[in-house]
Amino acid sequence: MWDWGSLLSGLSLAMDAFAASICVGGCITGSVRAPALRMAGACGFFQFVMPLLGWLLGSYCADLVASFDHWLAFIILACVGGNMVRSSFKAEDSCPEDDPTRSFKLLFSLALATSIDAFAVGASFAFLKLSAWPLSVIAGVFTSLLCAGGVWLGCAVGGRLGKRAELVGGLFLFGLGSFILVTHLNGVS
Repeated sequence: MWDWGSLLSGLSLAMDAFAASICVGGCITGSVRAPALRMAGACGFFQFVMPLLGWLLGSYCADLVASFDHWLAFIILACVGGNMVRSSFKAEDSCPEDDPTRSFKLLFSLALATSIDAFAVGASFAFLKLSAWPLSVIAGVFTSLLCAGGVWLGCAVGGRLGKRAELVGGLFLFGLGSFILVTHLNGVS
């Protein structure tokens, strides 16, 4: 039931969302508690659900998942990262002064983008005839915990770095999307 493959896969799937949470935390100017809970809830939920959906789809049509997941992840991460980079060059007053996690669009985009790989891993579990439940629980729980901590960490570090944190975060998300795309196109995944 609970195996090393599920544990390691679930932990590694949480890393993308953790990195995104640090980036978001760098933009927080007020209280951290509510943004940390929103990021943890959104990303944890997606990391729990996406492996199950991937497993279901993988059970029925394996080739469909493998053919486009890397492109979708790249496009979403590149758009989110590109917007963060563009925003980092705007005048200081154009930054949100309160909580950027109040944006449903931002939360949905980040949670979806960082869980695309969870969908693909869930599909691979179907190909291997493994249960996706342990993977989903592990990914969801660890993602929630790491995202909450990531927002707190990003807020602590990002406040000192100002716009540079947003720039670095945007470049990181764009780079992450590019890495996913290149590794999938080269057959490394």
